[in-house]
Order: sequence, then C-alpha cells, then structure tokens
Amino acid sequence: MSAPTLEDVARLAGVSTASISRALNTPGKVAPATRKRIEKAIETLGYTPNFGGRALASGRANTVGAVIPSMANAMFANALQSFQEALTVEGVNLLVATTGFDPVQELAAIKSLVAHGAGGLMLIGNDRPDETWAFLEKRRVPYVIAWSSSAPSGRRFVGFDNAQAAADAARHALDTGHRRVAMISGRVDGNDRARARRDGVVAAVRAFGEGARMTHVAQAEYLLDDGGRAFREIMSQKDKPTVVICGNDALAAGAMVAAREMGIDLPQDMSFVGFDDIGLARVVTPALTTVRVPQNGIGREVAGLLLQYLNHEEPGPSVTLETAFVRRASLVAPRA
Repeated sequence: MSAPTLEDVARLAGVSTASISRALNTPGKVAPATRKRIEKAIETLGYTPNFGGRALASGRANTVGAVIPSMANAMFANALQSFQEALTVEGVNLLVATTGFDPVQELAAIKSLVAHGAGGLMLIGNDRPDETWAFLEKRRVPYVIAWSSSAPSGRRFVGFDNAQAAADAARHALDTGHRRVAMISGRVDGNDRARARRDGVVAAVRAFGEGARMTHVAQAEYLLDDGGRAFREIMSQKDKPTVVICGNDALAAGAMVAAREMGIDLPQDMSFVGFDDIGLARVVTPALTTVRVPQNGIGREVAGLLLQYLNHEEPGPSVTLETAFVRRASLVAPRA
C-alpha cells in the first residue's frame, strides 16, 4: 500500500486539495471548523506534506534520514560517516536529526524528515511511544532499527546483543579476580540499549558466584562530567567496588578523572571497563579496557537495507554483528 496522499486527506475531510494546501501553508485563511476537520484527517491518516516530492528520480527517493540521540557521542558519528559514504555512492542524500533522548523530539524529527522527502529512516533502538510507531505505520515509512538485535515484527534491524556484550565484559572483570563490581549505566528509561547493558552486567555478576556482588548501580547521561558525578556517588556508598563497568567510554573516562581527583591509584586500586571503543579509549591513562562495537559496520549495513527499500526491492535479512572485548591497562587484578 502506498503512503497517504493529499487527495486522501481531502477525501476524508470533505474538502478540496486546495483547501488542504491553504490549511498547511496559510492556516489563518481557513475557517476554524474546516481547519479542525483537516487536522483530524491528517492525524487519522498519518499524512505529512512531502516538501521533497520534486526530489524523486525514477520513482526512487534520493534522501534518507537518520534520527540519533546525540551528536556528542563519537560512536554515532563514526556510524553516520560510514552510513553517508555508502549512501553517497548510490546518489542518495542524508538528513540527520538529533533527539536528546526525548521521545517527543524524536517524533517531531521523524515527521520533519519524512515531510522533507526522506524515503527511509535509520532509528536507534526500539524504545519509543506507541504514537511514534503508529505514525511510522500509517505513513508507511521504511526504517531500520540500529544498535539493537531485535525489531518489530516484519522490520529490519542492524545491531548487536547489548546484554550479551556487557555480560561478557563483566565476566572478564570477574575472571581477573574482581568480586565487588559497580556499574555506571546510561539512563535506562526510554533506552533499551542502556537497559540491556545494565541487565547484562547484573546478570553476569549474579550468576558468577564465589562472593561476587554488585555494590551499586548509578545512572548518568552519556557525558564525561556525568561519569565523574556517578563515580563519586558510587564511592559514597559503604560497600566500595574494585572495578567499575561503564555504559560507554565517555562515562568511564569521566569516572577515571574523578577517581584521580579523589587520590585513587589507577588501575591498582580501581579498575575500569568501558563500552564502544571510541578513540578516547586509547588516549586516556591508563588506556581503557572496553567493548568494541562495530560502528562502521552498522552504518554500512543499515545503508544497504535502506537502499533496498528505496529501490522497491525485498530487503535482505536483519543483521546481527559481533562485538569484541578489548583488554587494555585499565583492568588489572585487585589488590589482595
């Protein structure tokens, strides 16, 4: 089925297409009662005006959109670079919007990208309100879920198992001899990736036995300063950890700065493990042990699936990529 058109809205609202155009472009010139009927029809059908309609070539949209939580995270930037490179080869443009992890802002961004001609979308994760899923369904917008190893039935994803990757990192720390484990997680509300990483670490520690325990789980925004604040929260607890596993590398780097400011010897008195393996992980001191995420692979694979949607082809299967545990100097055995 094709996406709802201007004619569909006019038919449902019982007005002309000219009235629809006036309501969208100069709403003050349309009677309030008529405008309300038009707005209701637009909402019911999930219609968005396609300002990029003239950009269609040979029946294929030449623009796709990427909706990401933040430009501040180098992990997303690396994936976007590969994403854009793969699209450019096929003559497809990329529009990018950020959400600040705000579901209302995400829906507004999705509507704006679709209105400006995006024929497909890269979305991050699966946590979003029913209203957003309903809009995508009504508008029949092709999308690929990135950074997760699942997606709604019938839709494609490109990602990795966040819980498994985090659990693997925790087991490496436990095998190194650590038994008191703390975690600095990203905010878990509305973020299935952060939730999965937290749950993976907690489950691995619980299953390990031998006296292993979680001393504390703190949540923070994925920023350096927030990592430091979360580390101070952890160290304010009576039960102190010997290793801190972090939801991303920026949190780990911020926590390490705070640890030094508190006079803690790294890594002898406190080990750290990050997640993502961005460039920052290699330049902090001590170099950060972390989980390498296939950022570039995600970008390329998402582009490939969206190009198939744009070409009106049956898209290939979803893609689950592998992560890798990268051991560096920040993880050592705890002092006896």
